[in-house]
Amino acid sequence: MKVILKEDIKGLGKMGDIVNVAEGYGRNFLIPGRKAVEATTHNIKAVEHEKKMLEEKMKRGKQEVEELSKKISEISVTIPMQVGEGEKMFGSVTSADIAEALDKEGIKLDKRQIHLEKPLKELGLFQVPVKLHPEVSAELKIWVVKG
Repeated sequence: MKVILKEDIKGLGKMGDIVNVAEGYGRNFLIPGRKAVEATTHNIKAVEHEKKMLEEKMKRGKQEVEELSKKISEISVTIPMQVGEGEKMFGSVTSADIAEALDKEGIKLDKRQIHLEKPLKELGLFQVPVKLHPEVSAELKIWVVKG
């Protein structure tokens, strides 16, 4: 039985692929679960149209993300932290702190987009990677200073 996948299914294929599956698997699992539709000429045309629309949307989204990437690369964020003797910091700077500081600059990001290997526990300048899109990332300059 030939079906068109409506979502990515591990071990079977990606969304929009036309695959051969066993009759029972297609009729009892994929089609009722809305994970696939039967591969008729009408359904094939509909899926191709959906793919085109999705690609256009992804292109527009990627352009917006690239502009944001340039903006992030151009700015630097200063985060004041309390320090004790020997310039030892109380606590650390996490991705949530960085996201909050960016929010004050007018850039809204989710803390999961900011990729810190480990929290920043010392004063200084740091380059932090920010993943905005599967194909677009940026480097953000973070200044951790006495507060």
